[in-house]
Amino acid sequence: MPPLLLDLIYLPVLLGFVPILLFQRFVKGKKRGGWAQRFGSIPFQSSGKPVIWVHAVSLGEVNATRSLVAEITMRLHDHDVVISTTTDTGYAAACQHYSASRVFRYPLDFSFVVRRALNRVRPAAIVLMELEVWPNFIEIAASRGIPIGIANGRVTEEKSMRRFRTPIIRSLARRMFSRMAWVGAQDEAYAARFRELGVPADRVHVAGNLKYDTASVSDSVPGATDLAAAMGIRTDAPLFVAGSTGPGEEELLLTVYRDVLQSHPTTQLAIIPRKPERFDDVARLIESSGFACVRRSHSDQTRDPNQNRDPNQSRDRDQSRDPNQSRDRQGAGSVTTPGATAGQVVFLGDTMGELRKFYSLATVVFVGRSLVPMGGSDVMEVAGLGRAMCFGPFMENFADAAEKLLSATAAVQVSTSEELALTLNELHENQTRREQMGRAAQDVVRQNAGATARTVDLLVNAMRG
Repeated sequence: MPPLLLDLIYLPVLLGFVPILLFQRFVKGKKRGGWAQRFGSIPFQSSGKPVIWVHAVSLGEVNATRSLVAEITMRLHDHDVVISTTTDTGYAAACQHYSASRVFRYPLDFSFVVRRALNRVRPAAIVLMELEVWPNFIEIAASRGIPIGIANGRVTEEKSMRRFRTPIIRSLARRMFSRMAWVGAQDEAYAARFRELGVPADRVHVAGNLKYDTASVSDSVPGATDLAAAMGIRTDAPLFVAGSTGPGEEELLLTVYRDVLQSHPTTQLAIIPRKPERFDDVARLIESSGFACVRRSHSDQTRDPNQNRDPNQSRDRDQSRDPNQSRDRQGAGSVTTPGATAGQVVFLGDTMGELRKFYSLATVVFVGRSLVPMGGSDVMEVAGLGRAMCFGPFMENFADAAEKLLSATAAVQVSTSEELALTLNELHENQTRREQMGRAAQDVVRQNAGATARTVDLLVNAMRG
């Protein structure tokens, strides 16, 4: 489809999106920034080196770029790497991981915007994380001879393939995917779908999942004990951490927590929602459910509460912790908030970049967006930290990783919130099983490492022509 025709299709869609943006801004409090960049005004200053443009939509994809960008920088040291993102959470995370001068917003897919952005960045190659494909961007970049690849590629059967198979989109999708210079798919099932979509078979490769390489295998995280001290999380009592939760899930988790408290009254709960714009809503839900809410953003006097920066930069007072120490941390001492005891409070992680710290403190982790049909969340960070984990039935976005963990008896999958409560009680009572699950999870991470090097091989070969 010619770019101009696509522009005409996009225009009413963009106009129709304006009321949604206004609603999000003034009702939901969600501020979408960087509009000049989204229209191609990219504040990038070239150093004269060839540029590799890596695009990651949101937080999860940005986190997956860490090992990739490090490998590219090491092997192609005569190139600059820039990172674009779509969401505000992705942009904030990218600015934490990389110099802000290398990060910008992904351009809207109008042809004049795409040309403006490409003229500004002048990439020698483009890497798209997972499946962020837009027809004008790919058409115009490919017409300029810029090799475009997909890293950590995945195509879900339930959503993406169903959409790409519709008669109106099918031919457009096949032309778009046929332009790909290479695809590094996470597994063979995804690779087969890329071939079906039109990527030439000799350009599709199974490279593995980059997130195994970004999941550092360790028993502790710098800054975790500082976080516990600031929030009043007891280090001598069990902590149930629910990470990356989604709408409709927190209410279920609070009900589960009440059930667990009946058998294990010292158990603590920390909830870390996936979306920052939901922090206030979740805080209100916690309080309306009869618990006091201890918010991370309000608990550390050394932090600027208006700034969601990762305090990883500060040194952890417990970096020398013995890795063989029990994950219950018995005898390690406790820090309490005056008037706050387990069963009366729920801890809310409402800052960016601290999820791994909460995971590091956990006795058991629940991986969110999986009790509700939202596709699940990343399990590799939990696995790398060797924590016992469980997740719900909706893990289609991380199906391969979930299956590997389940096959290794490194995780438990539950179907309902009632099953989750039973599982948490069982795991709280069985330290040996928790430790066995944690070691098995770390083994899964080690056994599946190497996707980064294979992906950069594909990039280098494509750039050589």
